[in-house]
Amino acid sequence: MPVWLLVVIAALALWVIAERLFLPGVRWFFRRRVNMVIERFNQRLKLRLPTFSLTRRKVLVDRLTYDPQVLTEVRRYCDETDTPWDVALARVEGYAREIVPSLNAYIYERVASLIVKRLIRRFYRVRLTAVERLETLDENASIVFVINHRSNMDYLLVAYLAMRHTLLSYAVGEWARVWPLQQLIQALGGYFVRRNSGDELYRRVLERYVQMAVEGGVVQAMFPEGGLSRDGAFREPRIGLFDYIVRGFDVEGSRDVLFIPVGVNYDWVLEDRKLLAEAGHKRLERRSTLFALVGAVRYLGRRLRRRFRGEWYRMGYAAAVFGEPVSLRAWCTEQGIAPDKLPREERIAHTQAFAGHLLEHIGNVVPALPVPLLSWIMLGAARERWTREQLESAYMGVVAEIDASGRGYVPRREPTYAVELALRILKSRQMVREEDGCYRVEPLHRAIMRYYANTLRHLLGKPRQLETDQLPERPRRRRNQRSTKARSIT
Repeated sequence: MPVWLLVVIAALALWVIAERLFLPGVRWFFRRRVNMVIERFNQRLKLRLPTFSLTRRKVLVDRLTYDPQVLTEVRRYCDETDTPWDVALARVEGYAREIVPSLNAYIYERVASLIVKRLIRRFYRVRLTAVERLETLDENASIVFVINHRSNMDYLLVAYLAMRHTLLSYAVGEWARVWPLQQLIQALGGYFVRRNSGDELYRRVLERYVQMAVEGGVVQAMFPEGGLSRDGAFREPRIGLFDYIVRGFDVEGSRDVLFIPVGVNYDWVLEDRKLLAEAGHKRLERRSTLFALVGAVRYLGRRLRRRFRGEWYRMGYAAAVFGEPVSLRAWCTEQGIAPDKLPREERIAHTQAFAGHLLEHIGNVVPALPVPLLSWIMLGAARERWTREQLESAYMGVVAEIDASGRGYVPRREPTYAVELALRILKSRQMVREEDGCYRVEPLHRAIMRYYANTLRHLLGKPRQLETDQLPERPRRRRNQRSTKARSIT
């Protein structure tokens, strides 16, 4: 017998022995550990993990692929395009694998929660308000968190703040479909959405997954605006995912759908300059994923270097406020409609109105943080130079105005500390200059301050001087100074 054949036989024998004797014990050990984590998870959470979230991913993919409504759409697609049935079904299965998450409670509990907690608290002073409203939610209802979209940090912030109460399943855009971020997001329960896809077959698969998740009691999180705000103000709501939920909702069914408005705001949005450039229709050079990762590493390196020098300051406040739940059943009853029985045009009109109604509720709980408040004050008055006393007095007046309106949330009411914090951030970013004990806005950075002032436009109105602001150019003074210095040395 040849030696190579003997080696192959021995390897196959060892594989059979391992598969029959060793691997079952290993699987049992890890499955037991995962079940223990899930049990502790459910004991700690107010909203327990539903059976749908604990179902194996392969089973969910098969259920979605062979769902009767999806198969009906496949048949129509085959008839219209003369596509073979097997080819269309394979395409649907690919869509299902792309959409269905692979939730791993062990990774979420032991790895992701620790990373998210330390990352958020390292960069921001985190504030959370009205979390007690999550304690009184109906456990038999499907919960959907609706959030205003300020930054990509929103995913981490709200997940961290809701971590003690529930596990959120996010609808994430295609920007995150890169390795290994895609695998991590799916392991944390997120699913991907092609927001501008015109493929009806894909949209039907996505619709059925959203409806199955709602029917299964999965706690979801969505952004009604459909994308990041480019100028700080609210965007018009996009109703794609809302329409999927409303279309499959039975008013007389046993399960209601509760939408929880969540207002978020920041003293420092990491993407603010990029978002303003896009708002001004500037053509940005597309960069590779590697370039973006290198840029992120360089940014973190600069922050760590400041920490070692004793110059480290957190980037102000990051706050989230939970609003009163909005019942879809109560809203439909008030409107006198049954969404699943309405014609398409009429249903879309009602869904648009409902999305706008939710956006108003979100606006009522958006936090008023020191930097946005100070930006609104300094841009909205006729004077160009401010003393510290004038800023503190104006700050107290705006806080009183917000309190009188009964809307918004101010995490820091003490004017001395709040103004000091805001000025430190604005001066470090060269948005405000101090001269002879007075402060004035740098003209090149008025648009950045306008961005933060716009986050409070729905609460305080639009400052009259914002209309004259111009989009900023990123200052290159340091680079020019280095190059001048290098030329002088040479």
